[in-house]
Amino acid sequence: MSGKNVILFGPPGAGKGTQAAKLREFLDVPHISTGDMFRYHMKNDTALGRTAKEYTNQGKLVPDDVTIAMVKERLARSDARGGFLLDGFPRSVPQAQALDQICKENGITLDHIINISISDEEIRQRLTKRAAIENRADDADPKVIQNRINTYKNQSEPCLDYYRPKGLVRDIAGLGTIDAVFESIKKVFG
Repeated sequence: MSGKNVILFGPPGAGKGTQAAKLREFLDVPHISTGDMFRYHMKNDTALGRTAKEYTNQGKLVPDDVTIAMVKERLARSDARGGFLLDGFPRSVPQAQALDQICKENGITLDHIINISISDEEIRQRLTKRAAIENRADDADPKVIQNRINTYKNQSEPCLDYYRPKGLVRDIAGLGTIDAVFESIKKVFG
């Protein structure tokens, strides 16, 4: 199967983590989630974790230099040479440009940007539900949720405009069952 260097994109609550687990298995590549990396560091109270927590508790993005360095190190590992599924990166055009540079330096070609889209109201409902189920404080506060939506629209969504001229964006409707959304995603790979 070709096209194994994939970015999973979409607003908070779109189902990226859920779909990533299925897609990782389908593609047989590592799932590289910046959110998971940040949560690991926050749980273990590392310096990176404290920095990340400061930003995420306000619904803001962790500074680019911190995130870029973390992703660069992760993509250099041997298990990512056969492909990867990036989830949560890039989240800004400067991060997308940095990813292009990382790819160029490592002879990597991005194959697909899978963009899972849902409405703002669906985002609010899903994050509120996830907060109760997973005890995620960043999903519980309506003001933080709105900040996350605004941050996504103002900083992350422009990445799609950056990648569209390159012919990499594959738009997927994020409503429906988990399996129905996954079937739509699988069609991207032929």
